[in-house]
Amino acid sequence: MSKILKGTMLLTAGTFLSKFLGMIYTVPFENMVGTEGTDLFSYAYVPYSILLSLSSMGIPVAVSKFVSKYNALEDYETGRRMLKAGQTLMAISGVLAFLILFFAAEQVASWTVGADSPILGDATMVIQMVSFALLVIPPMSITRGFFQGYESMAPTAVSQVVEQIVRIVFLLGSVFIIVQVLQGPISRAVGFATFAAFIGGIASCIVLYIYWRKRKPYLDRQLDAQEYTYGLSNKEMFQELFTYAGPFILVGIATPLYQLIDQFTLERAITAAGMEYKNSFSIINFLSHKLVMIPVTFGIGLSLALLPAITQSFTNKNMRQLNNQVNQALQIIAILIIPAAVGLSVVALEAYGTFYGVDENLEDFLFKGSLLRWYAPVGLFLALYTVTSSVLQGINRQNFAVISLGTGIFLKLLLNTWLITIMGPKGAILATGIGVVAAVTLNFWRIFTAIEFSYRQLYKRTLLVLILTTIMAISVFLVKGLAGFFLNPTESRLDALLVLIVSIGSGGIIYLWLTYKSTLLERVLGGRVRVLDKFLKRR
Repeated sequence: MSKILKGTMLLTAGTFLSKFLGMIYTVPFENMVGTEGTDLFSYAYVPYSILLSLSSMGIPVAVSKFVSKYNALEDYETGRRMLKAGQTLMAISGVLAFLILFFAAEQVASWTVGADSPILGDATMVIQMVSFALLVIPPMSITRGFFQGYESMAPTAVSQVVEQIVRIVFLLGSVFIIVQVLQGPISRAVGFATFAAFIGGIASCIVLYIYWRKRKPYLDRQLDAQEYTYGLSNKEMFQELFTYAGPFILVGIATPLYQLIDQFTLERAITAAGMEYKNSFSIINFLSHKLVMIPVTFGIGLSLALLPAITQSFTNKNMRQLNNQVNQALQIIAILIIPAAVGLSVVALEAYGTFYGVDENLEDFLFKGSLLRWYAPVGLFLALYTVTSSVLQGINRQNFAVISLGTGIFLKLLLNTWLITIMGPKGAILATGIGVVAAVTLNFWRIFTAIEFSYRQLYKRTLLVLILTTIMAISVFLVKGLAGFFLNPTESRLDALLVLIVSIGSGGIIYLWLTYKSTLLERVLGGRVRVLDKFLKRR
C-alpha cells in the first residue's frame, strides 16, 4: 500500500504542479486576449484533445498495464519489445492524426462558429496550429506508460512539469510580443498560443530521453538476469495490448467529448432561446474548467499510480489485497476531493475574481461566478470516473467502460439543448453532471459485482467525510460572510483574493483538524499523518 501512496503522491505532485501552472497562465493570457480570445483558444483545444486520445488509442495506459503484468511474471524482454513497437505505432498514428486535424480544420471551425462567421478563418488557423503537437505527443506518452509499468512515476511527473513550463513560457512570451509589442491581431497571438503545445512536447521528449539513458543500465541488467520469456510475437503482443487499450480510447476523450457537444451546441442553443451568449463556452470549458481540474488532478494521479498495483494483484489472484487497494483509492478520493469540490463551489465568486479579475459590470461578474459554482461539483465525478475506469482496466473489465461512457454521452446529447433553453449555460453544466454521474454509477456497479467488493467501510467513511465537509462548508460560508463586512470581492480583485485566502484557509484548517481528531485521516492515509501530532495533539 505504501508503494501506491508513494507513487500517487509523486505523480499527483507532478500532475498537480503541471495543472496548477496550466491554471495560473490563464490569468495573464485572459488579460491579454480577453474572453473572445479564450473562446478561440478553446475551439482549437477540444478537437485537438479528442484527436490526441484517438491517435494514442489508449495505448500509453495499456502499456503501463502490459509492462506491469509481464514484470510480475519476470519477463522483462516482452515489455522492452512492446516499448519499441509501441513507439513506432504511435509515431505513425500521430502523423495520421496531424494530417486529419490540419486538413479538417476548416470544417471543424465551420461546425463550431458557422460557415458565414467572420471568425471562420481565425478559428481554422488556430486549429491548424495546435495540430502540430500531434506529431510528438503520442510517441512521447508511450515512454511515460513504460516507466509507469515499472511503478516509476518520476519520469512522468518531471516530464509533465517541464512540458508545461516550456509550453507556458513560449505561450505567454509569444502572446505578449504579438499583442503588446507588435500590436498584432488577437487571432495570431492565439494561434501561437496553441502552437506552444508542440514546443512543450519537444521539451518533454528531451526529459524522458535523459531518464531513459539514466535507467537503461539497470533495465539491461534485468534482461541479462532473465531466465524465461513468453516469446510473444508482435502480432500477439498487439492483440493483447489492444484488448486493454481499445475501450480506453473513449475513456481518454471523456471530458473532451462532453466539451465538444457544448462547442457545437451551446452558442446556438443560447441564441435560439433569445439569451445573450457572453462567451459562455470558454467561461465554462476553459476558465472555470482550469480551476475545477485542480482537485480532479489528484484523481488522475491516483489512477495512473493505481493501475500497475491493481494489475499485479489481479494477475497474482490476490483478491484480498486487490480489495484493499480499490478501497483505499476510493477513500482517498472521498477524503480529499469531496471537500475540495464543495469548498470551490462555496467560494466560486471569490476564486473567479482572484484569478480572472473583477468585471466592471457586476451582473456579468456574478454570472461568471455562478457558472463556476455550478461546475465545481462536476469535478468530483470527473475524478471518480477517471479512477473507477482505471480500476476496471486493472481487473480486466475495461470493455464495460465503453458502456458507461456511452451512457453518459448519450444523456449529455439528449439533455443538453433542452436544458440550455430552460436554464441558459447552467443547463450545459447540469447535462454534463448528469452524464458523468451516470457513468460513475455504472462503473461502481461493475466493480462491486466483478470482484465482490465490500463497500461497507467505504460507505461509512464517505458518510463521515460528507458530515465533516458540511461542517467545513458552513464555516467557510460564515467566514466569507464576516469578511464581507470589511472587504468587497465584487469590486476589487485584491479584496476577492483576501476573502478567498481567509475563508479557504479557515475551512482547510477546520477540515484537517476534524479529520485528524476523528482518526479518519490516519485510517485512510496511514501512519504518515502522525507528522501532524506536534501541531494537532490528539487527546
